[in-house]
Amino acid sequence: MDRAGNRARSRSRNVPSSTRRDKTKTTPRTGETGPVPRTRLGVWLARPLFDFHVILSVTALLVTVGLTMVLSSSSVESFVTSGSPYARFLPQSMYAAIGAVAFVAIVRIDTRTLRTWAPWLLGMAGVLLVLVLVPGIGVEQMGARSWFVVGGISFQPSEFAKVALVLWCAHLIANYQSAGADVNTALKPLAVVSVTVMALVVLQRDLGTMITIGIILMSMLWFGGFRTRTVATITVAAVSTSVVLGLTAGYRSDRIKAFMNPDLDPQGLNYQTIQAKYALANGGLFGKGLGQSDAKWSYLPQSHNDFIFAVIGEELGFVGAAMLIGLFVVVLLTGMRIAQRSTDPFLRLLAAASTTWIVLQAFINVAYVVGLIPVTGLQLPLISAGGTSMITTMMIFGFIAHAALREPEAVVSLHDGGGRWMQVVFGRPTRPATARAVYRRTTERAADRIGHTRRQGRGDVSRAARTGTR
Repeated sequence: MDRAGNRARSRSRNVPSSTRRDKTKTTPRTGETGPVPRTRLGVWLARPLFDFHVILSVTALLVTVGLTMVLSSSSVESFVTSGSPYARFLPQSMYAAIGAVAFVAIVRIDTRTLRTWAPWLLGMAGVLLVLVLVPGIGVEQMGARSWFVVGGISFQPSEFAKVALVLWCAHLIANYQSAGADVNTALKPLAVVSVTVMALVVLQRDLGTMITIGIILMSMLWFGGFRTRTVATITVAAVSTSVVLGLTAGYRSDRIKAFMNPDLDPQGLNYQTIQAKYALANGGLFGKGLGQSDAKWSYLPQSHNDFIFAVIGEELGFVGAAMLIGLFVVVLLTGMRIAQRSTDPFLRLLAAASTTWIVLQAFINVAYVVGLIPVTGLQLPLISAGGTSMITTMMIFGFIAHAALREPEAVVSLHDGGGRWMQVVFGRPTRPATARAVYRRTTERAADRIGHTRRQGRGDVSRAARTGTR
């Protein structure tokens, strides 16, 4: 009876999922079981490479929108200062092309190589953060000494430090998780490195980067499985420190005063915020039309950078601004789905923290443009003008796409011939060893050893019988 039952169950597993009575399906070659999609939308969402296609499409859309709005918002200022309306657009396009190369390279690179580079990249970032503070090497712009200028091209090392930090934190926590150690023991090295990087950024008087580093650290602690009390305590300490730093520095305290008193000094402290609100109000529901903004005619400072969302609201209206916010919501949902579907702890942490970073930075930018929080200086990812920011943000999207292309079902699909055009550009990741494959190899080796032992035992008995010994 047992053998007959086993044969029946074996035959039932070989029946296609569409003809079985249960409502589950088994993914080919991975052994993962999940619910069968019952709608067309469910079937569409269940495609192996769906997450990668979404991240790739959203990244391309955000870059396209960003370049278009940088051209629109900076054309007047560029023409006045240099005689060409494309003076700021062309360098931004070049940085976008460099970012695209970095995006493809990160997707193609092997995960083990990425983890090997993590400590070295963090060390390099630390050296650059120290060098930028040296007079004569670092250059002060917009009140912050956080720039290198080489051949007329500026580079902000703190942006590179954020990328290196998120990579190293994911690598460190994944090492503890893979070793089966208590992940809370990783808090000490995380705190030491993060506080050191934040201290170097504070010396540069760069509040926006400091906030981003705090977001990276909090997301790593949360998704890494640290104690809730630990995460809450560190969050309260980080917020308190930010408030103290904001009240002690003159330029930061001015921003807080302007936020607390919206009618204070409308031609000075609150001028930028008031002009941003005017631009959003002028846009109405559908906007004044692309390129028709009044704010960019020297009414709104930094209209191509920190406050580019106000120009978007004026030219594309509430509908266009809402659609842009919707793209970041798609990034949030897809990034968290990728993290959930990843089987590698490193990729899971990297995708979750990178997604949190991008989405929170976007919503902080939108919040201070519309007047909900004080101005922080954080840019709108892939939309605001800025070469270093464009490249590093493309790298962060590359981390998310890297994890998406290494979902178990995506890897199986690529090895079975799916996405051939994608493999030309992004390569084909190595097939990870699934739990079922490891179990099968282990049992086969054990069976071979048992069979070899039995055969050896029978041979000993035969020799003993021939020689007449026991």
